[in-house]
Amino acid sequence: MGSATGRAERLPVWRDLIREHFVALDIDADPAVHFVGAVRSTPLGHLRVASVDSTPQGCLRTPGLARDGDTYLQVGMVTRGEAVLCQDGREAVLRPGDFAIYETDRPFFWGFRHDWQLYVYTWPRATVSLDQAASRQLTARTLGGGSGLGAIVGRMLHDLVAAPPVLSRAGGTRLADEVAELVTTVATERLHPDPPDAPTTDLMRKIDAYIAAHIADPGLGPDTIARAHFVSTRHLHRLYSQQGTTVTQRVRAHRLERCRRELLDPRSTTSITGISRRWGFTDLPTFSRAFRSAYGSTPSAYRRRNRE
Repeated sequence: MGSATGRAERLPVWRDLIREHFVALDIDADPAVHFVGAVRSTPLGHLRVASVDSTPQGCLRTPGLARDGDTYLQVGMVTRGEAVLCQDGREAVLRPGDFAIYETDRPFFWGFRHDWQLYVYTWPRATVSLDQAASRQLTARTLGGGSGLGAIVGRMLHDLVAAPPVLSRAGGTRLADEVAELVTTVATERLHPDPPDAPTTDLMRKIDAYIAAHIADPGLGPDTIARAHFVSTRHLHRLYSQQGTTVTQRVRAHRLERCRRELLDPRSTTSITGISRRWGFTDLPTFSRAFRSAYGSTPSAYRRRNRE
């Protein structure tokens, strides 16, 4: 599907246009104000980027709409005006350059008091390697685009909508994944900044990098990881326990993510069994069960749906 545009000067038409490009919303606007709205959207792999311009209004994703609709992870960046985003018991106030994460499987609200422009980035939820518990902590938080990593990612987000790059399907897939990881990194750093002295955090980063580099080795496990970092296996388990996970779960998450990316790559003709073995799974049933648990779909259905 290529770029698409739409324009509306009546609220019912606008509701249909928003549902067509994004998800269904209950939208209210002041009848005394002349209504106008426009949408332009472009696909980049499994990421869709869009600009939305309109007049003052409130946009509500009700529990009923959230329950019955498709599931996406979205990011909204204000480029003109001011907005309020509410989800998961939090409220984020966004001014030009600020952005925030929200998800469509739960109620949310966007409020706009003046004429506004919002850049919107939409991923199918299953393509983002972020568990539900973590994502609920990251939604509706103002991510400032004025300094640090937020400024770098903010400029990239802006340019993706203002001048979408022309990419191959494989390039678009890789870009979509990288953008999702960068946005969630900004949000995670905003929520959990490292203290000035964080040797444990540095060690965990090294361990995670080691796991990623050796993920294809089916023998990768707690003992080999601990030996490589000169710590006891017990201490390694304790480090991951403090993060609410286990070494085995982290290794499996890395393997599943590598498999997921290859399943999305239109250039890959490797069988599902071959992909699973390439990234360290020793048998197909174990891989299939783990993949369905993580992404809500069998590997074959996931590959077919995201290549259509």
